[in-house]
Amino acid sequence: MSPMCQYSAPDGVATDWHLVHLGSRATGGAGVVMVEATAVAPEGRITPQDLGIWNETQAEALSRVASFIAEQGSVPAIQLAHAGRKASTSRPWEGGDPVAPEDGGWEVLAPSDRPYPRGDGVEGPPLHVMDRDDVGAVVDQFAAAARRARDAGFEIAEIHAAHGYLLHEFLSPVSNDRTDEYGGSFENRTRLVREVTAAVREVWPDDRPIFVRISATDWLDDRDSWDVEQSARLAPLLAEAGADLVDVSSGGIHPAQAIPHTGPNYQLPLAEVVHEATDEIAVAAVGGVTEPEQADAIVRNDRADVVAIGREFLRDPYWPLHAAHELGVDAEWPVQYRRAKPE
Repeated sequence: MSPMCQYSAPDGVATDWHLVHLGSRATGGAGVVMVEATAVAPEGRITPQDLGIWNETQAEALSRVASFIAEQGSVPAIQLAHAGRKASTSRPWEGGDPVAPEDGGWEVLAPSDRPYPRGDGVEGPPLHVMDRDDVGAVVDQFAAAARRARDAGFEIAEIHAAHGYLLHEFLSPVSNDRTDEYGGSFENRTRLVREVTAAVREVWPDDRPIFVRISATDWLDDRDSWDVEQSARLAPLLAEAGADLVDVSSGGIHPAQAIPHTGPNYQLPLAEVVHEATDEIAVAAVGGVTEPEQADAIVRNDRADVVAIGREFLRDPYWPLHAAHELGVDAEWPVQYRRAKPE
């Protein structure tokens, strides 16, 4: 199950909502249950209600979730995130507008003096251009969050470098016009995500995988931007830094993005380009995957190594059990539910 934000954590602390939401997907047969984007620092939250793992209280609350997921036979995973210039907004159902510091928001971090363009004259929260000390602090925050996640019982850590958030902001020329060692060339723009991956790998057990989610393209063909060819170049570098899988999504850096379509498998071609470019790292495909045969065909035909399911899990927490039945697989059902198992 892909990470999907719930925007329901007071002070960054997981509640019974998270236990039930994530636990039901584990009882529903998901092989991996990925906790939503979990901020590595207070200023790394998208909204004031985001999950966090920058302190021990938050980690302790998440340990209960990880334990329950594992007890159901699923693998507990967590996405570690920093929202960068897209932080300090209200929740989507509250409009998603910027939240000013006087209203509970905060100053946001960014690689360059380029606020996220919101249009209609809407001003974002105050922006702080990161210096080298700030960059080093972010690397340390990801490592500290990974240590807490490790001790809380999570078996996979995913580094969020997609959807226009901080690490993606460094990758893309759309949001990064730095002139130091973190801007300009491909090597420099990818430096931060490689440093974060290496720092997480240093504290993460060797027998537990690290994923990195990327936006394989900015969907901005008319300007200098991040694209799938650069993503294919990045993948083996992530492997070298210690990652085991690259989770291929797309977009999010700029509202002018032009996605050709959003139907079935719409992001699969991007995953295929990355998959075909290297044998050094596994690749996950995501986006518009809703049917069991569709997901099965992606892996069976070696178009990707893993399929990550997102919104279909919001529609049906027990999608894997139903998918197994449709594919003729005798999947294990929770004993409490076996009276309802199809023959």
